[in-house]
Amino acid sequence: MLAELFVDAARGCSQSSPLTATLLNAAADDLAAGGITAKVMAGCECDRRGTVPGLRFAGAVHRVVLEGRAPQLAAHYPSVGGTPRLDSLWEDVLPVLHENTEELNRRISSTVVQTNEPGRSAPLFGGLQVAAHRAAEATGRAAPFPVRLLEIGASGGLNLRPHRIGYRMPDGRVLGDARSRLVLDPVWTGAPAADLSHRLTLVRRAGCDVNPVDVSTDDGRLHLSSFVWADQVDRFRRLRDALDLAATDPVPVERVTGPEWLVEQLADRADGVLTVVWHSVVWQYTSPADRARGRAVLAAAAERATPSAPLALLVYESRRTHDSRGPTYEFHLLLKLWPAGVSLRLGSGAGHGIPFTWDERPWS
Repeated sequence: MLAELFVDAARGCSQSSPLTATLLNAAADDLAAGGITAKVMAGCECDRRGTVPGLRFAGAVHRVVLEGRAPQLAAHYPSVGGTPRLDSLWEDVLPVLHENTEELNRRISSTVVQTNEPGRSAPLFGGLQVAAHRAAEATGRAAPFPVRLLEIGASGGLNLRPHRIGYRMPDGRVLGDARSRLVLDPVWTGAPAADLSHRLTLVRRAGCDVNPVDVSTDDGRLHLSSFVWADQVDRFRRLRDALDLAATDPVPVERVTGPEWLVEQLADRADGVLTVVWHSVVWQYTSPADRARGRAVLAAAAERATPSAPLALLVYESRRTHDSRGPTYEFHLLLKLWPAGVSLRLGSGAGHGIPFTWDERPWS
């Protein structure tokens, strides 16, 4: 039932975004009662859980606010300078739904959730360091491998620049690029098992997505901004800085499915380079058929990997668990390395990559 998916999404953001949780819970009640939300969501009644229809609804409403077309509702949205008043939020949402029903329905029906959260570059940076060092250790190489980074589900490609971001440590050091336009506070507990003073070298970067976002356009920037929960101002600042960085260092994202793209990208070995296939919070949006094809393509490439041309899979994805409140999600950073046979869970963190706890253990 669609209303139940809204409640599920609300539960997932209740601690970190009270505004979004309040919006989705109220919309769920309205859906169940056959209110205006049912018209806004018409045609989405059979959407599967992984497409997160509730977050698509919240993003579509947020976009109207960001475009300056809902001033009364904007007063609740910190993303445009407002202050949430949760007890009257739904009252001010209703006119927006009535006035923009068809537009909202079109957007929700034709879009997918694409946060492209730049905070995930923090665990990616650490994971790449571990992968580059472990691959070198496995072959007796003195220096860590340079990296070829291939991202599936890259959206706007904002996480294809981990070496061009600064990472501020509690002791005041800034790892990575201290002069970057984007400096993250990773909020790490522990640290990756690698020499973080080593300069991470990326010799090639590429990405694919079935719905790539052109972050050089106003429409692309608005699209990604709309999916940031409106009361998470720090995430808005991160996104703004990541978009500014992308403007100075463009990396094209191809419109193609992951398995089809990987076949081409992994056809040739790159000697002297560690090839890393990376994806983050994309698995839930991928069809079972594409998941199976992707595994097969990667398995074939793993068989061709050599000590001088190693291959790694580095992913940051959710695992669904249950507690007394119902279903919850844990996000794990996982690494596989061929032909070294390394298989590790490097740690776990929040869905947006910050904070993160490094806790290396075997991954089977």
